Amino acid sequence: MTALAKIDNLTIHYGKRLAVDGLSIELAPGEIVLLLGPNGAGKSTTLSAIAGTIVPTSGSIVVAGQDLATAPRAARGKVGFADQPPALYEFFTVAEHVGFVAEARGSTRAAADEVLGSLGLEKILARPCRELSFGMRQRVGLAAALVGGVELVLLDETLNGLDPHASRSARAALKAAATRGATILMSTHLLGVAERMCDRILLMDKGKLVADKSGLELAQLLGKGPSAVEDFYVSLIADEGPT
Repeated sequence: MTALAKIDNLTIHYGKRLAVDGLSIELAPGEIVLLLGPNGAGKSTTLSAIAGTIVPTSGSIVVAGQDLATAPRAARGKVGFADQPPALYEFFTVAEHVGFVAEARGSTRAAADEVLGSLGLEKILARPCRELSFGMRQRVGLAAALVGGVELVLLDETLNGLDPHASRSARAALKAAATRGATILMSTHLLGVAERMCDRILLMDKGKLVADKSGLELAQLLGKGPSAVEDFYVSLIADEGPT
């Protein structure tokens, strides 16, 4: 299957600090991929670079055949990104915010209403984004990332802070997007999410990709029991504290 996104030798420096170190991955249509790793591993930086909000030091990013360096508008048009904290239009209502994003992507307000409904946000459509709780902001950020039929959905800790009902609705919406062919790449520390919904686990540490599990390897890992992902994580990632 042709890759939907190709990240080749992605390298990003913040001054003298190397945040992402030669990362190369390919993402297939319909995959739900978890990006795991400790704080400071380079996960958020990687997602921001793929979304086009950070310019890499070197390397290439191609989304749905569009090179982010040479055709940035076309590439970014294929991507929905829920960053952390969610970047919302604070004085828009929830309906206005997601509707505006939908129209900017060439979609409709009806499509925005459908996504908002799937995430259980009907009762707060008229509420200004500036008045939302943390969990509600997360859900509105997810709605904006999903609306408009984007092909690559990037989520940075977006499932954090959701109550059980909201978490279930979010997982269902993401699975529906993957079923229609969208690729989901999400950074999270919620290791239980892996056992519920992912097709692939990528593990980063110190800017590098240190593990990539999918297919039979992932099934065998998950078959080891409820703590399997955590055990796998701590076997490869040393607890070095903040860096």
